[in-house]
Amino acid sequence: MYLALLELKAARGRFLLMGSVVVLVAALVGVVSGFTTGLGDDTTSALRRLPATHLAFASGTDSDQFARSLVDPAALDGWRTRRGVEATPLGVSIDRGTTDRRTEVDFAAFGVEPGSFIDPGATSGAPLAAGTPSGVVVSQALVDEGVRIGDTLTVDRLGIGLKVTGTTGRSAYGHVPVLYVPAETWLGLRFTVPGSHSATSALPRQYSAVALRVRPGADLAAADQALGTHTITVRDAFAAAPGYTGERVTMTSIQAFLYVIAPLVVGAFFAVWTVQRREELALLRALGASRRRLLGHTLAQAAAVVGAGTAAGAVLAEGVGLLVGADVPFSLPATGLTAAMATVALVGLAGTAVTLRKVTTVDPMTMLGAAR
Repeated sequence: MYLALLELKAARGRFLLMGSVVVLVAALVGVVSGFTTGLGDDTTSALRRLPATHLAFASGTDSDQFARSLVDPAALDGWRTRRGVEATPLGVSIDRGTTDRRTEVDFAAFGVEPGSFIDPGATSGAPLAAGTPSGVVVSQALVDEGVRIGDTLTVDRLGIGLKVTGTTGRSAYGHVPVLYVPAETWLGLRFTVPGSHSATSALPRQYSAVALRVRPGADLAAADQALGTHTITVRDAFAAAPGYTGERVTMTSIQAFLYVIAPLVVGAFFAVWTVQRREELALLRALGASRRRLLGHTLAQAAAVVGAGTAAGAVLAEGVGLLVGADVPFSLPATGLTAAMATVALVGLAGTAVTLRKVTTVDPMTMLGAAR
């Protein structure tokens, strides 16, 4: 170990260069992890926060369910009578509106029954109420965009006015802040034709899905067959959020390539470094150093370079997150950062495996003779 540290000091320029590469790779992995988590949360956080276990969509909608699915009242009533299941309607649509203070916002309208188990309540102001059909609760993300309690939000093209009565936690769907609206009012947002003034009672009573809270033993397959629905878990429904699957595949692919690059770069450096000091390794063998000690010597150097570089990369990734986190979807929790950095360190150390055979097979007599 002492000799390994002496070599690090003697060739500090080379090791600093290699360490800088590890820092950049580790930081890039951390940043990509932050964007992966942030984009995923900005796409599906409203679904993640639903206190439901499953969602029942109309049959035949195997993709883009929230946009294509319409569950009729008979299916909703049928789910409500199933044993071991709590059911409530859920409507999802994306709209745009302007407040009476001229603040323009895009929002994802989540239609829920006031008082149901998916009603988000309110952290400030008043929650949804059946007696106030125009009252809505907005997520913190809309508050950040300038929407305030007491504002009247007029939906573009439809002219429907929504009164902001309360706020709740930060929720988004498809990178759009969520607005919670009574289910009956959501029917107007979904089915009203621009320019018409149809009464709510004349609109189709169909919803995007039925939110379910399922207890053990409930037969979901039999219910789907009887009611003409297609039930999946809430987590499986994330793929129905706009852009979720494509973003996930793209960011995960970038991470995978970085995990491949790290061991190749580290392995190439230590392979060259081992070749350059073959005479020194041969001399150590001639002086009685065991193969185990030479292996420990090599691994100590690799661990020092990779460990220090990874730690510095983690700090750099956190700094980037603090710099851009307010402007772009970026989330890098401690657990995610630790897992990403641990993976970088492990694959980086794995890259040194290509040098171990050269270290253990050094022939002191041959190398010393070749050096004359």
